[in-house]
Amino acid sequence: MRLFRAHGLGNDYLVLEDSAELTPDLVRQICDRHHGVGGDGILEPRPPLEGVFGVRIWNPDGSVAEKSGNGLRIFAWWLVHRRDAPLEFAVHTGYDRVVCSVSNTEITVDMGRASVETGVRLDAVNREIVCVNLGNPHAVVFVETESCLDDLPWRSWGAKLENHSFFPNRTNVQIAQVLDRQTLDIRIWERGAGETLASGSSSCAAAAAAVATGRLDAGDITVKMPGGTLFVRVASDGQVRLRGPIEPVGVFEIWPSWLVTRATPSFLA
Repeated sequence: MRLFRAHGLGNDYLVLEDSAELTPDLVRQICDRHHGVGGDGILEPRPPLEGVFGVRIWNPDGSVAEKSGNGLRIFAWWLVHRRDAPLEFAVHTGYDRVVCSVSNTEITVDMGRASVETGVRLDAVNREIVCVNLGNPHAVVFVETESCLDDLPWRSWGAKLENHSFFPNRTNVQIAQVLDRQTLDIRIWERGAGETLASGSSSCAAAAAAVATGRLDAGDITVKMPGGTLFVRVASDGQVRLRGPIEPVGVFEIWPSWLVTRATPSFLA
């Protein structure tokens, strides 16, 4: 099995480069950072859907994500530089269709229109939550007064909200602080992955939630995370565009004996 690795601000994905068959259990084993290759997910190229490139986005826990901003940016870079795709094209995740464009230094993804629901209050954090749907679910918690996000128990909040009964398919969680009318600082608890240094769809969800609730102005928004900075444009109609860099790391071959011991029927059982 051959895998291409890249990261977007520390949020790393593996792209499957051959026709090996993935299962949820095998994905968990490959993404294990101690006994496997390690990664925040696997991007599995799929046959074209609706006439465009197809990809399945695996979370490291073996579940499948509807969308991933960083994952799609990595997949777009891979298509251009490893599969000679044009510089602009559409990709279908099996749940949603997005348009990607690739330059020398940055990748842009049109993430679609954000659907925002305000005024939700759950006992998990006892704070107002802004729910955002970008094709995948998000719960944004704004922190208005604290000086430092890392002084808060945000990891605990994230774990509780991810699995709250209000979200039947679990949810991604962002703890957000407004720095000025065009800048956010966020911490990310990603569904199926936990604490994450950076996230493209989380950046988009937090920015869309901030605009919808009047905390930020529509337009270009800078989103800061522990891994670095991404740039989000939120239009007045809720359309969201994500822009930022990725860094290719290398191509990895999984040793056949490792793969065999983890892909046998007895192991999977």
